[in-house]
Amino acid sequence: MLELSKFRAVHAWIQDELKGSADFWLKYGLDREHGGVYTCLDREGKIFSTDKSVWMQGRCGWTYAFLCTTYGERPEWLEASRSCLDFMEEHCINREAGDRMYFTVTAEGKPLRQRRYCFSEGFYALANAEYYHVTGERVRLERARRAYELIYRLNHGLIKDPTGLGPKTIPETRSGRALGDTMIYLNITSVMRRCDPERRTLYDIRARECVDTIFRYHHKPELRCTLETVSPDGTPQLENTAGRVVNPGHDIECSWFLMEETAYEKNDALRADAMRVFDYAIEAGWDKEYGGLLYFIDCLGRPPEAYEHDMKLWWPHNEILIASMMIYRDTGEEKYLDWFYQTADYCREHFADPECGEWYGYLRRDGIPTQPACKGSTFKGPFHVPRSLILVDRMMTEIEARAASQEGK
Repeated sequence: MLELSKFRAVHAWIQDELKGSADFWLKYGLDREHGGVYTCLDREGKIFSTDKSVWMQGRCGWTYAFLCTTYGERPEWLEASRSCLDFMEEHCINREAGDRMYFTVTAEGKPLRQRRYCFSEGFYALANAEYYHVTGERVRLERARRAYELIYRLNHGLIKDPTGLGPKTIPETRSGRALGDTMIYLNITSVMRRCDPERRTLYDIRARECVDTIFRYHHKPELRCTLETVSPDGTPQLENTAGRVVNPGHDIECSWFLMEETAYEKNDALRADAMRVFDYAIEAGWDKEYGGLLYFIDCLGRPPEAYEHDMKLWWPHNEILIASMMIYRDTGEEKYLDWFYQTADYCREHFADPECGEWYGYLRRDGIPTQPACKGSTFKGPFHVPRSLILVDRMMTEIEARAASQEGK
């Protein structure tokens, strides 16, 4: 039986944290001179590097547009989204390399670094699609569609990468497939389908391809995990550390992407599979001694290679909040509400900062923020925290309404 008083109290905290996060980045991150957003901010919001993450331009553009989608248009939100979109369009696209996007640029937009991955293009597509959904500006949709197709063609080897960057390893020696490419494309597809219903059939096909790829190649019930990298045919590469890597936060994020597809398809079998992805990841990754989710683990319990493997990062905990609440909403199973409460308590105690606002990004294993503490970096900005809080707020509101309706019967 849902204890509504406790549920509502946590819900109120979620809403307060959302407001604090959205306001923090508007106040300290937006670049009023050059456009776009700075994300390398210290605890108090002071900028410690003016280099700009292209991922974060797209993610910020999507976040503030999605705030408008969810809560109604506000000029400051729409302005923030548009600023990031326009900055990307003018400065972050390598026109000489097939419209591949940079990874980092300077404050004024001069290119600094190009990476082989397609995530800059993915977040650009998300932002443009969501902004179109809010404003109806057709040019934004066309840009999102082009980027979406470019990613598909690159990920499936239909075109040669115009940047000239090859794979990370020499393919004649070792090649493989990465979970991140497929799961992120599944999420992009979900957003594109919602914002661009004209092409729903295409998105349905692509989403099903992603789901099939995840379970055919990466999800390993015999190992009780979902592997980050596998051989092209899905065979685990257990003889090397990279092949044994499990990123529990990634798996949990993947689980709610799958849960969204479950709800869309009304597919009970897929729901059970998605829940198993969550269960394996949180059972293996939750730190029994200090609490919180470990960043990386080895699927065979051997020493992980990454130095930061036992740190606690903000975003995996955001993914737990979303996934656990989504599974609870859709199944009513109490253990997922318990995981939500346990994670919310951990986030309130260790990540939240009532004095300065926004969440710390990086904690030591014992839950103490790394020093000097930061609220943003090349990889942390206005995305994971507000995204999780928006989605959780919506789900909690839905559950409360359902509970109130049942009480009134």
